[in-house]
Amino acid sequence: MQPFFPVCPVCGAALQKEDRVLRCDRGHSFDFAKEGYVNLLTGSHKPGDSIGDSREMARARRAFLEKGCFRPLADALIEAVRTEGKENPAVLDICCGEGYYSEQLSRALPCRLLGFDLSKEMVRLAAKRKLDALFFVANLAAVPLPDSSVDIALHLFAPFHEASFARLLKDSGVLLSVVPGKRHLFELKEAVYDTPYENDEALPQTTLLTLTGTKKVTAKIRLETPEDIRALFAMTPYVHRTSKEGIARLEALESLETTVAFVIGVYKKSRQQRDEELRD
Repeated sequence: MQPFFPVCPVCGAALQKEDRVLRCDRGHSFDFAKEGYVNLLTGSHKPGDSIGDSREMARARRAFLEKGCFRPLADALIEAVRTEGKENPAVLDICCGEGYYSEQLSRALPCRLLGFDLSKEMVRLAAKRKLDALFFVANLAAVPLPDSSVDIALHLFAPFHEASFARLLKDSGVLLSVVPGKRHLFELKEAVYDTPYENDEALPQTTLLTLTGTKKVTAKIRLETPEDIRALFAMTPYVHRTSKEGIARLEALESLETTVAFVIGVYKKSRQQRDEELRD
């Protein structure tokens, strides 16, 4: 079975775990934090403290997701992984956030799980879930994993880096990419915008991967407190482009029923990409 473990982000050599340290045979080492994650950022991003989501944002996101409002999406992802029929697959949670979807998957199916995010706060919370998994801080454009090592990659509401994804996937590997559905949070948008709009459901375009299927997930959720409404709103891009008037209308809400809708795109490595790797 191919190894599924980070490689050294400095030299690319294999990393081995020695007590509370990951170390390569060229002498580069990376300490585990007390929560059990490891920071594999290098260069100007090495500390990983002031990039990505803040501690407050990470905790708010975790508190909201734990209420199960997005459980229909988690269930659909679990079923998509199960449908692939891979035995003990190597699963990578790309931009894993605070680890909600990683936990749902690992509890439901046997797998070898890694997750990473640019935000150290998110990765810290993911590691505190105490899963049989390794979480690490890393940059999407330079994920320190071996080529062709991933069976299943989860990609939820994150930037799409096709070169990284194509490099990491095995020839038989699958990327499950999630975008908002047409009516996702439409009632929330009605509450804050004068002219709410539907999403275009546009899945990422790529020449290195082939879209082989889609699945739509829709459900209704009810938010019973102003705190839940604000927490959900803070998880959306709307928070950066809503007027003061819209924010005031949002803060006046005591409860809200809204639609959650998602589109899961199933991608596989294209024949062209596989041929190029064989030539190399």
